[in-house]
Amino acid sequence: MSEPVLIGIDHGYAAMKTAHFSFPTGLVSYEYEPYTTQNVLEYDGKYYVTGTGRQPLQKDKTATDDYFLLTLAAIAKEIEFRKMERTVTVLLAAGLPLTSFGRDKKKFQEYLIRGRKTVNFRFENKDYTIKIESVTMFPQGYSAVLTQTGLLDEPSVIVADIGGWTVDLMRLDNRIPNAATCRSLELGVIRCLDEISEQLRRTLGLSMTAAQIENVLHGGVSNIAEQAKELICREADLYIQNLLAAMTESGLDIRAMPVIFLGGGAALIKRHVPFTDVFILDDVCLNAKGYEHLAAQVLRNSAKNE
Repeated sequence: MSEPVLIGIDHGYAAMKTAHFSFPTGLVSYEYEPYTTQNVLEYDGKYYVTGTGRQPLQKDKTATDDYFLLTLAAIAKEIEFRKMERTVTVLLAAGLPLTSFGRDKKKFQEYLIRGRKTVNFRFENKDYTIKIESVTMFPQGYSAVLTQTGLLDEPSVIVADIGGWTVDLMRLDNRIPNAATCRSLELGVIRCLDEISEQLRRTLGLSMTAAQIENVLHGGVSNIAEQAKELICREADLYIQNLLAAMTESGLDIRAMPVIFLGGGAALIKRHVPFTDVFILDDVCLNAKGYEHLAAQVLRNSAKNE
């Protein structure tokens, strides 16, 4: 095998993210070769079309093989982007919320590393042979913010990582997470999109897709009726109000210190935040980049100490 490659992956409820890619967590299995080769993973005699919408909520990501299969697809995408050999040892960098980091760290590492066994698979008609040699875990949200050193000059800042299902909160005091302030609220962007969909059906009799709703929230151009656009924006404003209220109830005073929003939901709420002392990091790949950056630092420090 060639030299080991370091790859950071953010295993979200709604989307998988690497340093260069983001794709939905949907996974459809086929006994026989499917209609397309795009985003198709072939593993252990079965075919899987990856990225086909969002899969049903799976709170325990180790309960099925789904997230391992999605990890293989993510690794293949990064290998192709970096123009690397397809037979390679992978040093994986991943993350968990601070609220469950200690509890779930070992379990998630073992789930991904699979006993360091060599794994053979095909992705988009190309053969891969990989061995996940190590899995280094980092706190999500915090890892992403550490890549933005200019935002951490304040003595205290609030970090809100808006994911698909959860919003992970923490306060940083002099760049260090205050453990007592860490919370994980089930108020992720999936809840926002689902509520908007329900209101569109009830009020206007429309069954709109998540892609259409997200396009409106991003301020994109579309042929959607103005009445529907107004309802979508109104519901998004209400979601933000509820989120900010929940943050305050968690003991984080959003009036007293700056707030950093990040994660997949940050881009969707960018146009709807009602105050100005806020930083929005709308790069959905930022957690994955943070994991990779911190893991590279760990490797460099280990090499120096040898």
